[in-house]
Amino acid sequence: MTLAYPPRLELAARPTPLQPLERWSAALAGPRIWLKRDDMTGSLCTGNKVRKLEFILAYALQNGYDRIITCGGLQSNHCRAAAVLAAQLGIACSLVLRGDRPHGSDGNLLLAELAGADVNCYPQQQYQTRLPQLLEQCRRQWADRGGKALVIPTGGSDALGIWGYIACAEELQRDFAGHAIKPAAIVHATGSGGTQAGLMLGNWLHGLETAVIGVNVCDDRAYFENKIRSDIESWRQQSGIEPDWRCLPVELFDDYVGEGYGHADQSVMQCIAELARVEGVILDPVYTGKAFAGLCQEIRQGRFDSDDDIVFVHTGGIFGLYPFREQIRKVLR
Repeated sequence: MTLAYPPRLELAARPTPLQPLERWSAALAGPRIWLKRDDMTGSLCTGNKVRKLEFILAYALQNGYDRIITCGGLQSNHCRAAAVLAAQLGIACSLVLRGDRPHGSDGNLLLAELAGADVNCYPQQQYQTRLPQLLEQCRRQWADRGGKALVIPTGGSDALGIWGYIACAEELQRDFAGHAIKPAAIVHATGSGGTQAGLMLGNWLHGLETAVIGVNVCDDRAYFENKIRSDIESWRQQSGIEPDWRCLPVELFDDYVGEGYGHADQSVMQCIAELARVEGVILDPVYTGKAFAGLCQEIRQGRFDSDDDIVFVHTGGIFGLYPFREQIRKVLR
């Protein structure tokens, strides 16, 4: 299908490679695992968020916004990418973050501050119960100073951001043809739902004919089924394209949340350390490490055939690894 994409900025290093994990796959004695290296979309803008922000920020510039306001956890990859890209484009950035501000900045938070973001931290309960009001308060403060601010939702997961992974699916279509593979599944971490919504739509629009499976790193199946369908409905209203809902099942590996968002147990840390040693690939504990460990467990349980090809979308997150340094060191001893 030929699609008329919305305006888009060229902010990511695209296309990203598709690489097989030959040694890891052989050790698992299961299907061959491929990595879509979206951890290589840029240095400071590494990860999946920049694909979404290419469309969102194009809209912001086209419509005269001089500030973006967005939200997430203290170590949000999305917030770091938004802050860095705002600096590159010469617009201001405000962040509304969940959690008490630490005494010393680290990882994504440090980089967002270096990029000049205005950082506002709120206790978890206040953030969870009053986020819309906090974002509106921030927007209104800027408006009172004569500015125009665009509020971007968590993870850039909205009708515009979805286009980032519709476009990635088109990229994957070329990858599959180039490597002469027809994968049984595309697997990825799901945290705000936008990447999964985009891949599901892209899978359908570009005829990839594979399963798209998220490994949710927070919340539960019911939450993501509702969130992803809601995001696709918003996309439908904006794009004017009528989805075939029969071709858009929300598939999840729903057993790997553990203690919740931002918490990773020793098995996840062990998986991160082993993959780094075997393949020289670095995952993070919040998203990709948890999701990849979940995929490997599903493979061990016989979820896929041994002659299948499975694509894991590496959505980045390397800077979020640093706050977990003590837990990582424990599995290295």
